[in-house]
Amino acid sequence: MSRPPLSGEQISRLLRLLRDVDSVELKLTVPESEQRSAVVALDMDPLEAQIRQVVFFDTPDLLLYQHGLVARARRVQGSTHDSVVKLRPVEPSEMPQELRASRRFVIEVDAMPGGYVCSGALKAQLGPSDVGDAVAGRRPLRKLFTKEQRALFAQHAPDDCSLDDLSVLGPITVFKLKFTPRDLDRRLVAELWNYPDGSRILELSTKTQPRQAFQTAAEVKGFLSDRGIDLSGEQQT
Repeated sequence: MSRPPLSGEQISRLLRLLRDVDSVELKLTVPESEQRSAVVALDMDPLEAQIRQVVFFDTPDLLLYQHGLVARARRVQGSTHDSVVKLRPVEPSEMPQELRASRRFVIEVDAMPGGYVCSGALKAQLGPSDVGDAVAGRRPLRKLFTKEQRALFAQHAPDDCSLDDLSVLGPITVFKLKFTPRDLDRRLVAELWNYPDGSRILELSTKTQPRQAFQTAAEVKGFLSDRGIDLSGEQQT
């Protein structure tokens, strides 16, 4: 069953958001039953994928998630490790100018079939052993985040919720592949998330400038449909 299109009100709000965001990421979650066929249809080579390990920090009952706050760290094969404090959803016009001026803070719209969400992320680079040491309990969790990140966390976290008291969720192993399919003059990204419970999520995405979002979405949607990719599955944000 196809997903209902965005309503006129949703489109109007999205157009307003696009005037104030830094980038747009178009995303599609491929149903697990369709993942193998999608890999074949798009001629993806798994041997070219980069391995990542992602850990989230939250309370056992996901209190941060319920408050629209994400604290995450990531190890990346052959690249720089990083951490992020993310707010989701956000209203760009309500973000402090000092925060917007930071080169490490990005406001982005994630758009998927039938919906979208606007988020603000404050990122920082980490050393080679920082994430491993924190997960193993050899380093306080707060040390994974800069002073600027900790201040943003404290401003939006529920009362009496500190970084050092959070639980480690994961690690989640992710295979990330950047590729340019034949007949599409645009790079796509495929991420296969392998969760500890054995479930898997395959996400396809591409980034675009806000002013080109609708045109890019139409082009990519048409391309994926022609390749038989299911666009009607349940979407993850």
